[in-house]
Amino acid sequence: MKKLGIALILLMGIFANAQVSVNVNIGTPPNWGPQGNDDSRYYYLPDIDTYYDVNQSQFIYDNNGTWVRQNRLPSKYRQYDLYSGYKVVLNDYRGNTPYTYHTKHRTNYPKGYHGSPQKNRGNKPEKSNKQNGKDKPKKGNSGKGNSGNGNSNKDKDHGHNDRH
Repeated sequence: MKKLGIALILLMGIFANAQVSVNVNIGTPPNWGPQGNDDSRYYYLPDIDTYYDVNQSQFIYDNNGTWVRQNRLPSKYRQYDLYSGYKVVLNDYRGNTPYTYHTKHRTNYPKGYHGSPQKNRGNKPEKSNKQNGKDKPKKGNSGKGNSGNGNSNKDKDHGHNDRH
């Protein structure tokens, strides 16, 4: 009987730990997120008055009085540089609505706010080297096909990107 009781306690302990790890699981912060805050769920972006939910990988913003969740920034902020903008790590929210304290956040962190220096989790990606939707010609290739180079092997290089 004692063995059964001990086994039951051990089993309950295993299940209790599994439940805790599921509840504590936080999404992966974006590369533009502030370094050292991997356990935070929400950021507030004062320059564009927008929240970011790390768990859902979504931006949360006010759209004419309605809070909207989207995977992309609103169109008027699509050119905003997330890597250089300041991110306020929020810890004063409850549940899934960080905007409950929006008035406080806007007051404490106005547009242009910069607190202590931040480093991003990752590097900003370099701009794509594309022209008109095609890859730039590689060095030594004028992009005009094979004429003038003395090599007319058209099967190897037929003037466009082979990755279809």
